[in-house]
Amino acid sequence: MTHLDAELDRLQTLIGATGADARYRHEPQLRRVIARLRDEGHAVPDRIKALHTTLLSEAIEAEFDNMPV
Repeated sequence: MTHLDAELDRLQTLIGATGADARYRHEPQLRRVIARLRDEGHAVPDRIKALHTTLLSEAIEAEFDNMPV
């Protein structure tokens, strides 16, 4: 699981360094790493689940921000 741990650390750093208005764009990458963890039978850390939930919420909000009224 070392490779996946390194990937999670890299993604968390990248997401943390990205502005709040664009963080959600990293959600697909995080989703793929989470899927790989589950496929390999590993538990997804709570902090990663929470981060994923946050990014999903930000993505939904960004989608609605771009809708014409």
